[in-house]
Amino acid sequence: MQSYAPESLKTTIPKREDIYAAAQDGSILEAPAIRCDAQHNLIIQLDGLTGIMPREECALGIDTGQTREIAILSRVGKPVCFQVQRIEGNTAYLSRRAAQQEALHALLTEHIPGDIIPVRVTHLEPFGAFVDVGCGIVSLIGIENLSVSRIFHPSDRVSIGQLLRAVIVSLDADAGRVSLTHRELLGTWEQNAAQFAPGETVCGIVRSVEDYGVFIELTPNLSGLAEQRFPVSPGEMVSCYIKSILSERMKIKLNLIDHIGHAAAVPPPLSYFIESGHLSSWQYSPECCLTRLIRTDFAPLTEE
Repeated sequence: MQSYAPESLKTTIPKREDIYAAAQDGSILEAPAIRCDAQHNLIIQLDGLTGIMPREECALGIDTGQTREIAILSRVGKPVCFQVQRIEGNTAYLSRRAAQQEALHALLTEHIPGDIIPVRVTHLEPFGAFVDVGCGIVSLIGIENLSVSRIFHPSDRVSIGQLLRAVIVSLDADAGRVSLTHRELLGTWEQNAAQFAPGETVCGIVRSVEDYGVFIELTPNLSGLAEQRFPVSPGEMVSCYIKSILSERMKIKLNLIDHIGHAAAVPPPLSYFIESGHLSSWQYSPECCLTRLIRTDFAPLTEE
């Protein structure tokens, strides 16, 4: 199974000999787009050659209007994947669309729901994080699927350009669409709770303030509840004392200790409990918990 990586943040320029080889074998290269002309053709920086990517070759769907022109304009100053269609003199004609077609076909035919793939965050909206699943093909991880601990905006959890892992939820070959989730890779309740013990005082982030208490995130997949002893607001860092950890109720009881400050503008790196392979199912809730079930079932693996 060939892997088609997300477009990176690097600006490596492929060597001239690699460009000629790619024109023969169809391999996918990557180089920075340095300009977009008035006709919306991208000019790609190459070693000793002029790289031209015609407008209709800049992205899947540009020729049919399914993809907006901003998909071309926004690539200036960033790396783009491409296949070399032909070389005429000192000019190489390139196609990002062809590279995306190949990557999307592989994703839809070689993967199944439950497979874990690398993705890179491209931009954020209040409802979720858009990610590159390979060669600039974009999919969405809904905000509710970024973590179990609830957040108000994806920027509370991830940042643009960040490399993540994601799990395929579904594949729609007709629409050319891939649905993803992320929270399953950040550990179950028991795995996260095992990092803490009653009697400890730890740092946390206030995620919401309710009439009955304050929800404090200890890890991206673990929150506890504290009484509001003093005014706090969402996004604030606090210290808190762990009163008890109740697996059978999937609850952590906390006491607020003190203000620390506001959480960093850029979220800290994520710690994954699972980074690769395949998930047939995932259950966040402890087996002993009878009050709430959080579980994801993916399509089962089938024997060849």
